[in-house]
Amino acid sequence: MKIETLTQPVISQLGSRAMLFEAPGVMSLENQQRIWALSTQVKQWPWVAEAVPGMNNLMLTFHQPPEELEPLYEALQAEWQRGEAQTLEGRVIELPVYYGGEYGPHICDVAEYTGLSIAEIVRRHAQPQYPVYALGSHPGYCYLGGMDPAIATPRRQTPVMSIPGGAVSIGGVQTGVSASAGPSGWNTIGHTEYVFFNAAATPPVMLRPGDSLQFRVKKVLS
Repeated sequence: MKIETLTQPVISQLGSRAMLFEAPGVMSLENQQRIWALSTQVKQWPWVAEAVPGMNNLMLTFHQPPEELEPLYEALQAEWQRGEAQTLEGRVIELPVYYGGEYGPHICDVAEYTGLSIAEIVRRHAQPQYPVYALGSHPGYCYLGGMDPAIATPRRQTPVMSIPGGAVSIGGVQTGVSASAGPSGWNTIGHTEYVFFNAAATPPVMLRPGDSLQFRVKKVLS
């Protein structure tokens, strides 16, 4: 599977009060640590209202529309070129997962695409410890790194209109767990009962960047 990567940072204006910094290079923990460091630095700039780390990118919002954009572009580029990285110390959360069966309706599609057995897919998926790179998509959802590339599977051509919260899925070179019910174009291979978002809790989001997820095989269903 060929993955296109940027060779230079790309900065795009998002309306009049925001911009997006897209980092060069492949998605990796080392690159994400540089995104975290960049976010920490730019939050201190007086004109920045918010800095939101994403996967290999950083979105900035401003208190008011900048009078000039070029100095901002240059400042972001210069800060990135410093190469500073930030390590976030987090928790390791173990998630028991039911793989296959009614909980993993697309695991056979992953097997067909990769040429691996279901048992091997489960083994490879549950083996790594997945760092949480960023939060987004919907409340409580976390973007994870570290999946074995051997089980990478393209997103589905026709999205599923609704998957349940706790659905464990593969989309391209990434894996993730849905925090709530909703549509998805990823391949659902299992289910966990862990609750990622609780509006009544403080804080409502259970994970944060720097935490890690460890999937544990509870059962493989046929």
